[in-house]
Amino acid sequence: MNSTDTLSAGLRALPGKNTSLASTQAAWRFYKNDNVTLTKLHEPLLIAAHDSVARHCSEYALCVHDWSRLNYRKHASKRDTYPITHETDVGYDLQSSIILSDQTGQPMAPVAQRLVTADGSYATYQEEALSATIATHLDEVTHCIAKLEQQNFVKPLVHIIDREADSVAHMREWEANKYLWLTRSRKTPSVEFQGQSMPCAKVAEALNFKRIRRVIYHGKPQWQWVAETPIRITRNTKPSQKKQKKPSIPGAPIAVRLVVSRILSDEGEILAEWLLMTNVFAVEASEIALWYYWRWQIECFFKLLKKAGHDLESWQQETGLAIAKRLLVVSMACVVVWEIAAAKGEKAQALRTFLIKLSGRQMKWGKSFTNPALLAGLWVFLSMQEVFDSYSSEELEALRETAQNFLM
Repeated sequence: MNSTDTLSAGLRALPGKNTSLASTQAAWRFYKNDNVTLTKLHEPLLIAAHDSVARHCSEYALCVHDWSRLNYRKHASKRDTYPITHETDVGYDLQSSIILSDQTGQPMAPVAQRLVTADGSYATYQEEALSATIATHLDEVTHCIAKLEQQNFVKPLVHIIDREADSVAHMREWEANKYLWLTRSRKTPSVEFQGQSMPCAKVAEALNFKRIRRVIYHGKPQWQWVAETPIRITRNTKPSQKKQKKPSIPGAPIAVRLVVSRILSDEGEILAEWLLMTNVFAVEASEIALWYYWRWQIECFFKLLKKAGHDLESWQQETGLAIAKRLLVVSMACVVVWEIAAAKGEKAQALRTFLIKLSGRQMKWGKSFTNPALLAGLWVFLSMQEVFDSYSSEELEALRETAQNFLM
């Protein structure tokens, strides 16, 4: 549960009477134990996800997929790192999938993790290390989606992916398997609109927009405007041309909705625009736009894993597999924090206020808490409980008197 920093990124022992070294050795043995598999470690997270979907989702469960590079360039002890994009960007590639509520956008649980190393990749949805033949991000996430669909959640999953998923080959594969998906389109690819082929950006210019809601954009409230239209994706699949030139491959048209979300200033200036494509037809366009707006929660998850919480890129485990195991453990801490953040009622509010005080962190004006601050405060609270459980009142009084001698 503890938040960490660059200079102390290892396990932090609770202040009981056991030594910190004993806790550190126990953790080292745990992560190195071959019987501790990723699928076993991931079971509590799946249980939490199924429970949360049943309690917090109305019609759908939103499953957001994204990638984050883990940079370990200065970690010479890790022998299975590799140059992810260039020579100085050395480490591992992490693909994560988290479930959000379709009512509030609140994150509930990570349902899949995949860590790619130089020796192969390790996923929570398969016992053995995955082969290197699944190479591209979209191949990875398509494999992940297939595994998640086998989980049989009580609500249908809608898979939300950023602009990298604008791949007609993968869309056709998702359609063939009857997956529900929502992705962001690039501006230039052509689609069929009212019988004509034209770029998505040009289609957006022909639509009538409605003012929907106020949203926060770059820290300021702005108006969101939304328009929609049915379109068909008819273009050919273009295989990768990196190794050799390959002909394009025709395929069946895909009937989807184009939902265009714009953020406008009060003066009417377009501050941002998202061209969204989805095969979910039974939901209002304004809700589709809101779902994509909530996609940012996975970026907050990566932030909680990294500098704002667990400082993932400072961990000293020597293999990608050990990193992946520890990642699942801290993901459980993230689930606890999300539950505290989403809880309703006076008691939950009082707990959040108390944890923020214990964290010692300052909040922005108008913001009562942040997830990293809740995580830090929760660790302090657990430490306090451990102290009272491990030391008698006489021992604590003696320690207080000794400390007072140094404070005078």
